[in-house]
Amino acid sequence: MKLTKSLLVGAGLNALPTLALAQDAAPGFDEIGPYIMTTLLFCMAGFLVFFMAAGFAMLEGGLVRSKNVTMQMTKNIALFSIAAIMYWLVGFNTMYPGDFNGYFAIGGQTVLDAVGVSAADAALDYASVGSDFFFQLVFVAATASIVSGAVAERIKLWPFLIFVIVLTGFMYPISGSWQWGGGWLSEAGFSDFAGSTVVHSVGGWAALAGVIVLGPRLGKYKDGKVNPMPGSNLALATLGTFILWLGWFGFNGGSQLAMGTVGDVSDVSRIFANTNMAAAAGAVTALILTQVLYKKPDLTMVLNGALAGLVSITAEPLAPTLFGSLWIGAVGGIIVVLSIPMLDKFKLDDVVGAIPVHLFAGIWGTIAVVFYNSDASLFTQIKGILAYGVFTFVASLIVWFILKAAMGIRVSEEDEINGLDMAELGMEAYPEFSKG
Repeated sequence: MKLTKSLLVGAGLNALPTLALAQDAAPGFDEIGPYIMTTLLFCMAGFLVFFMAAGFAMLEGGLVRSKNVTMQMTKNIALFSIAAIMYWLVGFNTMYPGDFNGYFAIGGQTVLDAVGVSAADAALDYASVGSDFFFQLVFVAATASIVSGAVAERIKLWPFLIFVIVLTGFMYPISGSWQWGGGWLSEAGFSDFAGSTVVHSVGGWAALAGVIVLGPRLGKYKDGKVNPMPGSNLALATLGTFILWLGWFGFNGGSQLAMGTVGDVSDVSRIFANTNMAAAAGAVTALILTQVLYKKPDLTMVLNGALAGLVSITAEPLAPTLFGSLWIGAVGGIIVVLSIPMLDKFKLDDVVGAIPVHLFAGIWGTIAVVFYNSDASLFTQIKGILAYGVFTFVASLIVWFILKAAMGIRVSEEDEINGLDMAELGMEAYPEFSKG
């Protein structure tokens, strides 16, 4: 027994130099830690932003009439799936093309890191390709969801999905490359931390073009009056808003794009707190303002007020104080309450309020950057807003008009009256109830 122990001890001592050399050769946590932590950030934030797809679906399902709920559910799961495929096929490498002229590039398919990639072959200065791709992918799906709600209750399914292909595969990645891909707006000093303009205003501009080309729902505007068309389930709409609120922590927090240092982790937590404050301020402001204007609070306005607060803080969720986030979000709530009736005056029928929330509040949030980011200038921020607006709105109008001429984008009057669930899909969300 003693001999055996001596042999084992001797063997262990002989192996120590080898183990020490192997340990010296392997990279330490200081080298691989930032890669691991940032990859983890992208995965966790990506999960949260992915869950926003459920939030959009529930919000839209609650705000449309019961005869159109199944259509909205179908559109939302289809648009996310199409966005995932198009962003892999061409979108990601169009948005992040490496060397390009700063304005336009069409990339190829995304290729992931090799299975079991070694530290020597990994991009230790950033994160895994898979996590980066996934995190960016869920953003583009959110852009398409914005359009879905605005054009609800009268658009055909397949023309809408064809528009989603163009939006997620080409339009969004091309304009996104101008800022986040190191393009000309990035070089000019335009600042949009998490996408008040790059994501939300782009979705809003595309939605506005669709609403104009489609026209309003039957009976919405008649004899100079606006006829309310209440949604089918405000409990679902409220659930959807809370899900979106939760997902926004990943939306903004993940946009720190790093979690490898004490400063990065602290900044992510600061972003969480500011994001939450802006949403709360937007909701409370809408609650109070609707009480003052209409003598009773309006739940749908409060829900959209929270979302407008979130959109407003998205362009700069890091730099403001909590009070700064409060008043920026509060202005977003005011914008929603005042601009939804304004759209009705122009007979622009936005079913869920997507244009005020994502376009108007997105513009405000992009301008508000200058109050807390000393490197941003008002001129450059407005230039960026106009660039995204002109490109996205004009391109969307062209695509919508082509689809209208080629295959028609609006259902017949009879189908609209009976509901898109039965007309387009042959099934109802609530078959045991009478049609709403």
